[in-house]
Amino acid sequence: MSWPETRPSPPPIDNHADEREMLRHFLDYYRAALIDRAWGLTVEQLQIALPPSTLTLSRLIGHMTLVEEHWFRVRFDGEDFSERSAAFDFDADPDAEMTHAQSLSIDELIAAFEAAVADARAREEAVESLDQVSRRSHPRTGETWNLRWIMVHMIEEYARHCGHADFIRESIDGDTAG
Repeated sequence: MSWPETRPSPPPIDNHADEREMLRHFLDYYRAALIDRAWGLTVEQLQIALPPSTLTLSRLIGHMTLVEEHWFRVRFDGEDFSERSAAFDFDADPDAEMTHAQSLSIDELIAAFEAAVADARAREEAVESLDQVSRRSHPRTGETWNLRWIMVHMIEEYARHCGHADFIRESIDGDTAG
């Protein structure tokens, strides 16, 4: 497991960085920030929810593992879900990726997340332009997404869930340093 040595820092103010570099920095910052909220906790602590919500830190990490795969592998590159994700029965359990995450050890949870992130990074880096459009389209509208939109959407998704993770972590042990 590759826990961070220190808490993640926001991307440096670099007015000379190009758009893609800035998007990468912010996306990586939020990826690290989510995992930081789980740092040092036990499996039992990762299962603590703040009622009435069922969100836990493990459920959030499991969700974002699937979201990485969904946006970069499935929607952007047009591939099928991995064998792991394809096995989820969303008809029986709409939160299957979250339910599954709760059954994993910390090492398994983090390894799955890191694998999904590494795959997403490789797919993003393999594309020449932020203007490249997805191979799959929206199932209802037929619209496609460019890589820029996907990266901004992922930043938004992480920012929202990192806020959830901050509240959950604070309720567990009072840690507010996220």
